[in-house]
Amino acid sequence: MLTPDLKQNIFYLIYFTVSHNALALLYSCGILFSVGYSIYKPSRKSVLLLLGFLILLFGFEYDKHIVTSLREQTLNALITIQEHNKVRRIVNIFTLKALPILLPLAGWTFIFLSLYLHLKNRLFDKKK
Repeated sequence: MLTPDLKQNIFYLIYFTVSHNALALLYSCGILFSVGYSIYKPSRKSVLLLLGFLILLFGFEYDKHIVTSLREQTLNALITIQEHNKVRRIVNIFTLKALPILLPLAGWTFIFLSLYLHLKNRLFDKKK
């Protein structure tokens, strides 16, 4: 049998894991749906939907786990002996400002493009 404190700890483990990764779980469900949709009906719109959810999941993981180590690794590779403030600034802008905005923007663009193609095909099929 489980003791009450262990039951509570298991509940907290599940709760905090799900709440911490809710978007990642949602994007993963979107990936699974779009993979199934691509297998069932292979088309350009299903591939765009899959790419959109993949980019959104990567953007989520980038923001949470990748950004600081990628920034440090890039700066350590580019700046070895002499300090280069312009290079440091460009790397900071690209890794800390541009990518966190561009990745979700690209992901949602692919998803909305897929939905647009789906609706466009439905509207033109009804007119025929």
